[in-house]
Amino acid sequence: MDPGPVSKVYANQVGGHPGVATTEDGSLLIKPSLPREVAFYQALATDARCANLRDFVPEFYGTLKLEGRVANEGGGLMNAITPVEESIVLENLAYTFLKPNILDIKLGTVLFDEDATPEKRARMEKVAEETTSKETGMRLTGFQVYDLAADKPVITTKAYGKSIKPADLPDGIARFFPLAAPPSPPNESAQLTPSAGAAHGTGLPPELLQTILAGILSEVEDIYGTMEDIELRMVGGSLLLVYEADWDRAREGLRLLREAEQRAEREVEQGQEQDEDEDEDGEEDDDENAVGPPFVVKLIDFAHAKLVPGRGPDEGVLHGLRTVIDLLKGRMAQVEAVSVTTLTST
Repeated sequence: MDPGPVSKVYANQVGGHPGVATTEDGSLLIKPSLPREVAFYQALATDARCANLRDFVPEFYGTLKLEGRVANEGGGLMNAITPVEESIVLENLAYTFLKPNILDIKLGTVLFDEDATPEKRARMEKVAEETTSKETGMRLTGFQVYDLAADKPVITTKAYGKSIKPADLPDGIARFFPLAAPPSPPNESAQLTPSAGAAHGTGLPPELLQTILAGILSEVEDIYGTMEDIELRMVGGSLLLVYEADWDRAREGLRLLREAEQRAEREVEQGQEQDEDEDEDGEEDDDENAVGPPFVVKLIDFAHAKLVPGRGPDEGVLHGLRTVIDLLKGRMAQVEAVSVTTLTST
């Protein structure tokens, strides 16, 4: 396929191998890919065994071949894309977010393919043992959290995720889901505005963060249920979490999400089709300033994924997802405790 001009290296990449680029408008990602990943995405669209997984992966638009050069942010040229047989074209999950907070979580206790060389097998076993992967089935690969005061993302590299122990994971999740600092008491001439968090660095207010955490938790639980029922090995795959850092945008996204859910419930009850509403949503999607979802949760990176009929689900990945679920519940309890403390102290 031809996705149009490829203009720049993807700025919001927090994990995986370098070399991901975007189209001119930023809506699509161009990712160098191995044949197995291409085959997996193609099977995903046609294989009935993968049907329940389709909602939990990025939209796949096909493949293309690149020359190996893309323009960087400054307009020069750099060898950002390694020449490969094919690249895959995917939706950019962060495209509709104004200020995306992004976390890449590496899933699984086994980090090597069955056909890996003894040397690679030993190396990856060592990585799993020395990080949180072997014990918990997941590792914080890298993440960015927006500094609202400075109006720029703050990157936490994969070195952090490799350095921490399982007991440190709750702190890592708290770093990715920060609470806004309590505002100073307003004086008579000043009022707290919905976007007052911009004056307090990072984080969402408790009620917003709690709602987004609950939504993300529900999505991860749905993914867990799907992965229980599919005989798939997902070596090196990740769970990607994205949520909106801008207070106003997050509130509006949540409002639109609630309205869409309520509309869908009414249509199911009344047995109505959704054609008209889908057309309306499509028109909104054409507006580059349209507010998107307040959060997105997807499985990504299928370079070493394959179906394994008769062998059951990937227990290492399921273990990692259970850990993520527990961490999200723990962060929700922390936020709730802060909310209760704040209410009782006012």
